[in-house]
Amino acid sequence: MRTIDLPLHSGQCPRWLFGRMVRLAKEISKVIILEYGSAEFIRRLSMPLWFQSFSCILGFDWHSSGTTTTTTAALKIAVEETEGIAGAGGKGKTGLKTPQEIEEKSEKMGISSWKAEELIRASRLTAKVDSSCIQDGYSIYHHAFFFDEKGNFAVIQQGMKGEWARRYHWNTSDNFLEGNESIMGIYEREVLNMTGKKAREARKASLDAVKEGEYLRMPARHGVFPEDLSRRDVEFLNRVREFDPKDYEEFLLFRGMGAKRIRALALIANLIYGAELDWKDPVKYSFAHGGKDGIPYPVDKPNYDESIEFLKEAVEKAEIGKDEKIRAMRRLNEFLSR
Repeated sequence: MRTIDLPLHSGQCPRWLFGRMVRLAKEISKVIILEYGSAEFIRRLSMPLWFQSFSCILGFDWHSSGTTTTTTAALKIAVEETEGIAGAGGKGKTGLKTPQEIEEKSEKMGISSWKAEELIRASRLTAKVDSSCIQDGYSIYHHAFFFDEKGNFAVIQQGMKGEWARRYHWNTSDNFLEGNESIMGIYEREVLNMTGKKAREARKASLDAVKEGEYLRMPARHGVFPEDLSRRDVEFLNRVREFDPKDYEEFLLFRGMGAKRIRALALIANLIYGAELDWKDPVKYSFAHGGKDGIPYPVDKPNYDESIEFLKEAVEKAEIGKDEKIRAMRRLNEFLSR
C-alpha cells in the first residue's frame, strides 16, 4: 500500500499540448496492446503509479492540474480508433453519462447485452463504494471507465476535499467489497471504511438490520445525533426491506442508498450486533518530454513529436511483420532491467 499526496493546482492544458497527448497516448496504447493484449493495457490503467507515470510521459509534471482528468480525456479520444477497446465517462456531468456510453459503445463493439449490463453494474458499484462505503470526505467529481471487447475494465475516479485530491483505481479482478488498495492521496485519520475483511460482519449486520427490521431498536441514550435514523429514513429502509436485496452489493445499488444511510446502518449494526467497524483509511513518477507547467522543463515539442512518429512507425511495421523498432524497445527494456 502506497501513499502519494495530490495537491490540486490551477491551470489549463493548452490545445497544442492536448492534441499531442491524444496522439502519443494512441501510439503508446497500440504498442502495449500489440505486445501484451488489451487486458494488460486495461490492467495497467488500474495501477495508480503506472497511470501517474503515463500522465508524466504525456506532458505533466508531478501533479500538475489535469493529471487525472486531462489524461483520461486524452486517452478516451485516443482509444476511439483502437479496435476492441473503448472509454466512457469523465469529469462532472460527462461522468454521469457513463452507463449510456458503455451501452452504446458495447453495441458497436459487438459485446452482448448481458456483458454490457455487467460493465454498467461495475461502473455504478465502484462509484458507490468510493463515494459512500469509503467515507473519507472526498467528493467524487470524475469517473472514467475503460473496457475491452472481452469485458475487462478499469475505473479511474477522483475526489476533491479542499485543496487536495484523491484518486481511486479499480480493475476487473477486484472484489468491490474486499477493499480497494489502489488509492492515491493523503492519509486521513478518521475514515469509515465499509470495505475489506474487517468490515465483513458490519456489512452483514447492516443487511440483516434492514431485512429483519432490527433498525427500529433505539439506543438507551437521550441525545439525537445526525447519524440516527429519521422517520424518512425508516420509510426508505422499509422499501429496501420489501426489495429484499440478496447481498450487500445489491443493497448498495438500491436507488437512494447514499453515504449517510450506509453510515447510519453501520453504526446501528455496531450498536445492535456489536459488529466491528473499520476506521482506518484504505489509501495507499517520470519525465520524458517535460511538463506543461515548465517543470522540470517546458515541453520539448520536437522531441514529443519524434516520440509519436517513432511509435506510430513501429506499430505500422509490426503489423506487417517488420518490427525492428519494437524489438529494439524490448532490448532496451531488457538492458535497463539488468
